[in-house]
Amino acid sequence: MNATAAAAMPPALAARALVATGLALATFMQVLDTTIANVSIPTIAGDLGVSIDQGTWIITSFGVSNAIALPLTGRLTQRYGVVKVFVTSVILFTLASFLCGVAWSLSSLVVFRILQGVVSGPMIPGSQALLLSIFPPEKKGIALVIWSTTTLVAPVCGPILGGYVADNYSWPWIFLLNVPFGVFCAYVCARGLRHHETPTQRVPIDMIGSFLLVAWVGAMQIMLDTGKDKDWFSSPLIRIEALVAVLGFITFIIWELGEKNPIIDLSLFRNRNFALGMIPYALGYATFFGAVLLPPLWMQTRLGYTATWAGLAAAPAGIAAVVLSPFVGKYFARIDARVFATAGFIAFASSYLMRAELTADASFAWFVLPSIVQGIGMSVFFVAMLNIILGDIEPHRIPFASGVSNFVRITSGSFAASLTTTFWDRHASVHQSRLAEATSVFDPRAQQALDTLHGMGLNDAQSLSALVRSLESQAYFLSALDFFWISGWITFAIIIFVWFTRRSRGAVQAAAE
Repeated sequence: MNATAAAAMPPALAARALVATGLALATFMQVLDTTIANVSIPTIAGDLGVSIDQGTWIITSFGVSNAIALPLTGRLTQRYGVVKVFVTSVILFTLASFLCGVAWSLSSLVVFRILQGVVSGPMIPGSQALLLSIFPPEKKGIALVIWSTTTLVAPVCGPILGGYVADNYSWPWIFLLNVPFGVFCAYVCARGLRHHETPTQRVPIDMIGSFLLVAWVGAMQIMLDTGKDKDWFSSPLIRIEALVAVLGFITFIIWELGEKNPIIDLSLFRNRNFALGMIPYALGYATFFGAVLLPPLWMQTRLGYTATWAGLAAAPAGIAAVVLSPFVGKYFARIDARVFATAGFIAFASSYLMRAELTADASFAWFVLPSIVQGIGMSVFFVAMLNIILGDIEPHRIPFASGVSNFVRITSGSFAASLTTTFWDRHASVHQSRLAEATSVFDPRAQQALDTLHGMGLNDAQSLSALVRSLESQAYFLSALDFFWISGWITFAIIIFVWFTRRSRGAVQAAAE
């Protein structure tokens, strides 16, 4: 928005536009931080002297802590008011981003990412609620468009910005970039929304339920993150973490069923669409998140791409989603949400199977094409599944149901991140063993390869080392193809669960009413 246009606006409209910009920026920052680090993991891991697998803790720590914080958002806004909770969340998120930027080790960075995830819990639901509150009823559609467009643009910018910063500056700037924008957002929203505070009431917060939630989700995530390094259940520590996760989950369910003010309202699962729709939503997002995480790691660590080019390969998914979303919105009310959800799953599965057909000499364009198809799926998957899940929920319960659905989505994505890297490494080891068994120094092809390396000036030890590295890269290549092949067919199978749900009238319409 240029200065001339802003000056021509009525003061009230200009103020509303400035606040809407601040709210959209908050959503943008939070969503951006879930994707910006994906393409930078090899760089961060290298600078901190840790493995790529340990580097993924940067993503999972943020995701799981953010998921745990989400169910608390409803209670906090009831008790302190949505404006106060939102602005405080933005301020703390900005501080946590600064701490991530000055982190001196992996341990400190993971701790600060956990803090960043926890304090940012209210940012997305708060920004959505406040956007709706500053527009009159007949303009709520505009508010939803602003909010949804922001959540789609951020994944486009995340990989590109993260890759560019990692290649041309230093990784701390990935997090430090949030600081000036966070200060602007907090100031604008605190000043512009002071008359939009919601009524408060002293509602009890389920502290025991919160503790149990942290215990079982945290134990499960730690087990998934560290299990591979400790040889899984042969380690007493992993067995203890698994036991804490299982017993914590059972205890949590029992406690929440008897709690008057539960952190997660399990009675929502009595609604058929909410309960059954959560299955394809969680499974679909888990496979999607794994398919988003693996390509940048694969391209940088095994195929020689820079972080910038890995980001450029991922960005078309977000661009396709942004371009197609207006068309989806135009026809969404006329078509069964299950049809759109099915189309989203088909697009996702097709993109995974396209990656499963890649060859060792595939050009950059062949990495971009599946990303575009994945973006087609993104344009319909999220809005369709949310309409299925939330469409039959009473309007006053939608904020709580939305919190639960976001908790399930983000948690499943964090679990999937750990499982994806574990699968990739384990299956690479299997393929490497098979390739080694089928290869011998007496094999004519191996002899030809060694002769070529000798001709390049390498001695016997160096030539054999280069041959082993080549086998390792081939093993990881085959493992990646296995992952995408399995993900594609699992995604096709998930479609069955979509059609166990009933046709709903749509959560967007319900929320607006």
